[in-house]
Amino acid sequence: MTRTAHTQSKISLLQLAYKGLDDDELEEIANLTRFRDYPADHVLCHEGKYEQVIYIIADGNVVISLNLGEEEGERILRVGGKGDVIGEMGLIQKAPRSATVRTTTPCTMLEMVEDDFESILSRSPRLTIDLMRITIDRLRENDQVAIADLRKSNKVLRLMDRNKMEFIQVTAHELRTPLTVLKGYANMLQSFPDIKANPAMDEVLEGIDKGVNRMHDVVNLMLDITRIDAEILKVGSVPVPVKQIVGDVAQSLIQAATERKIEIIVKHNQETPNINADPNLIEKALYQLIVNAIKYTPDGGQVLINTRPIMMEDDRPGVEISVRDSGIGLDTEHHELIFEKFYQVGSVAVHSSGKTSFKGGGTWIGAGNRTRCNSRPWGQGVGGEQWA
Repeated sequence: MTRTAHTQSKISLLQLAYKGLDDDELEEIANLTRFRDYPADHVLCHEGKYEQVIYIIADGNVVISLNLGEEEGERILRVGGKGDVIGEMGLIQKAPRSATVRTTTPCTMLEMVEDDFESILSRSPRLTIDLMRITIDRLRENDQVAIADLRKSNKVLRLMDRNKMEFIQVTAHELRTPLTVLKGYANMLQSFPDIKANPAMDEVLEGIDKGVNRMHDVVNLMLDITRIDAEILKVGSVPVPVKQIVGDVAQSLIQAATERKIEIIVKHNQETPNINADPNLIEKALYQLIVNAIKYTPDGGQVLINTRPIMMEDDRPGVEISVRDSGIGLDTEHHELIFEKFYQVGSVAVHSSGKTSFKGGGTWIGAGNRTRCNSRPWGQGVGGEQWA
């Protein structure tokens, strides 16, 4: 192949990669490049490393991938072929490679080293502008592909989320009837004289009754979540005595906390007003917050509940109810994710059972997954704080 033909091959490839440059500019670039062959499965660009070569694929195919960590492994971003430019953004930004590029077939590359690339950019402002424009156009095309993939993924996730909520709703409704029947039979058996006279049987039935009541609470919580998700949950608005309802909920959990030597302390600001709200939903929210605090506080700790008047963002008076514990807290990385349905920190396998046992498992749809916790020292541990 003569030098003229060799140069023309470079120019033809550069025209495919960089549309809009004139012949003189293309020839100038061609004179600073060289062809080089690579075998299959050769790494051209190493993610995270500073490298000094820009490539244009003349023949063959490559795969561009990103390492997402040990759990998710490697993700294929795209496949490159003839005319694709690789590595120019790293040189322009003087930054490490953002992805790994590996040949999937034997490849021929048109290469240019960093010094020559910078020399071209410094000598020709118009060429610099053209190259940047072409690069930006390609980035926009890549963005559109990424957006389309994201929309497709979001559509699938929304469908999965809807199916999951429908499954929960059907399951919860199906559980209510047998639970009601089971509770009725247990209550009936407890009324028999022979059962009352047998302490062991009476204890068994009491355990059944407690288990059924707990399952019934879970079922109701599941149904509440599906109603909230479907925006059909009816919320009442009547005067709610805040101090009284906080005290009642805390009192209902005193025994469970005492069994684990956890002290529940309730402090009310004298100016704490009553509010208009749905008392049933307020009680459920408070119950979940306090149970959550007990569940993630080691034995011998404290749970502090405070109420005080505040001014809302629209200058309306309101009430702040905070639940603070001396428990294990929550890493910053989880602060946003915990508001997602079913999100649970840590492995389910290492959680204990029990509604208020330490790190006890839950449905992952209440506040039992460490709701809005700020890690801070308090006593011997790291405390969490939650707001309602």
